[in-house]
Amino acid sequence: MKKIIISSLILFCVLFLGSCRSGGRVEFVQHEDQIDVMVDNKLITSYLFGHHLSKPILYPVQSPSGEVITRWYPFKEMEGESTDHPHQTGVYFTYGTKGEVNGSSFWYNPHDRPPFTKDQKLPQIRQDKILEMKGGRGKGELATVNLWVDHENKPVLEENRVMEFFVKEDEYKIDFTISLTPVDTVVTFDDTKEGLFAIRVSDWLAENARGTLYESTGEYLNAQGERTEKEIWGKRSPWVRLEGEKDGKSIGVVIFYHPRSVNYPAFWHARGYGCFTANPLGQFEFQRDRGYENPQPFSLRLQPGEPALFKFRMLIYEGTRDLEQLNNEFADFSKN
Repeated sequence: MKKIIISSLILFCVLFLGSCRSGGRVEFVQHEDQIDVMVDNKLITSYLFGHHLSKPILYPVQSPSGEVITRWYPFKEMEGESTDHPHQTGVYFTYGTKGEVNGSSFWYNPHDRPPFTKDQKLPQIRQDKILEMKGGRGKGELATVNLWVDHENKPVLEENRVMEFFVKEDEYKIDFTISLTPVDTVVTFDDTKEGLFAIRVSDWLAENARGTLYESTGEYLNAQGERTEKEIWGKRSPWVRLEGEKDGKSIGVVIFYHPRSVNYPAFWHARGYGCFTANPLGQFEFQRDRGYENPQPFSLRLQPGEPALFKFRMLIYEGTRDLEQLNNEFADFSKN
């Protein structure tokens, strides 16, 4: 009998510890134009996709302890918070300010500022449908189809997006697998620094924000060991980290770019004021501005039905992560 009891206790401990390591339960709660991503009934982010927005975003985004790592503006006014670049909202995937996508610009939209209305904003990335919304212990998956609609209200690209949420006690990861496919015409992405996968961080997490609400404490780090905007901006790297301090806690966010993705490794449009962006498509502008003798355009050109893969991992964590830990994380991400 004692052996049975001991064996049962051992089994219970193994299952309990395994459950703890696997993290909390991920659930999705759907509202109009919004899906909340919950972990054990606590919000970690919301996926916003209403027609009053120019693109789908994750906003706000919180750390495991509940600190908001994205800037509130322009959806919420906080006295002293920076108010530059209202189109930089939450976590987003978009491109172009001067017609770089077949004459249309999706990165910057002059309507991305209050007051927000239900009017269509062209060009616009519109959610077309939800393919999958599945929660679970330690993991959840949300898959959508979005349409890139040009300035003439014509869909030019179909975006198939899968967002996988992996949660643990002191960190969570969001894997983005994004495929862009032309609908019925050739689509060219001209080179620009204004793209592609980005987060606009809270002023406290920035290197040198333009607001006065928080003291900026952020420090970049790339896979080459460089640590400032001046060192990192416009260079290639498999990943970049931004780590800062809020209320005595160290908190960081890392963006990894997968080796199977277009024009790997990415260039980095990583600004001190808080725009933190992986951009594999802006090659010419980055090389030119970094002083290359012969900058080379990339100019991605896709035929109808030809997909382009962009795969990112965003790691949000409490505490600190060093170069070795992040290189190991990238090696794990690269296996899939």
